[in-house]
Amino acid sequence: MKTRYFLLMAAITMGLSSCQKEFDPASYAPPLNIGGYTSAKQIAPGNLIAYWAFNGSLVDSISNTAGVNTGTTFATGIKGEALQGGANSYVLSNPSAKVTGLQSFTITEWINTPPPSNGIIGLFSLSNKSEFWGNIEVFIENGSTNENGMLRIHINKGGDKTYAANNVLNLFGKWVGLAVSYDAATGVVKVFVNGSRVSTGTVTGLTGPLAFTNSGNLVFGTVQFQTTPSQTTSTGKQDWASFLTGKIDEVRIYDKALSEQEIGSLAKLEGRGK
Repeated sequence: MKTRYFLLMAAITMGLSSCQKEFDPASYAPPLNIGGYTSAKQIAPGNLIAYWAFNGSLVDSISNTAGVNTGTTFATGIKGEALQGGANSYVLSNPSAKVTGLQSFTITEWINTPPPSNGIIGLFSLSNKSEFWGNIEVFIENGSTNENGMLRIHINKGGDKTYAANNVLNLFGKWVGLAVSYDAATGVVKVFVNGSRVSTGTVTGLTGPLAFTNSGNLVFGTVQFQTTPSQTTSTGKQDWASFLTGKIDEVRIYDKALSEQEIGSLAKLEGRGK
């Protein structure tokens, strides 16, 4: 009898064990919440006027406009895939009226690139078809290192206005979230790296709402005059300018200067794949 009893109890125990689910601590964890947001798409959605995820596509998902590729490919990104640059490689895209009509702006993007070795590295341009620099031109200056990254932001308002951010640390060799904003109400330009402000200031003559003229294509991966043909009649290729040979991902354009909290939350969420 004892033998039957023990066999019966063993069978019941095995049956109960097979019905129990393995404990998963993650299922009890609260959802990720950064600054009140759980996803990058929740941040200022009404002000997001252009967005390139570069997940195997060159389409701006806001305007549904497809970019035109010269030599770029796709590679692993900070979220999904990213645009892989190279020598003489870039993407052109036709901007929407909301982009060419910007008065204030924030541009955010992730980059993963070595430091410049053959010339300045163009990251983003809203070209100007008759001026040397674009209506907005963001690039990494020659001589930049991880100890002294030098970013240049050209903004056209009645002529070129240049903002310089120097001594930016650790820009190269890994994924870095970069953001640049201009606030028409204050005339202040801010630069952020991985959600933290690293530079802020004003430029003489750069105040009030922007009013771009002669806007041409958006350019990813180089400055406006390094394309073939050049995006401007003002100049052609320069031997001190080059191309992004690394990667770029998650490019967003907003029609306002995002708050520092919004930029910080966006960087943290995208960095976690959200």
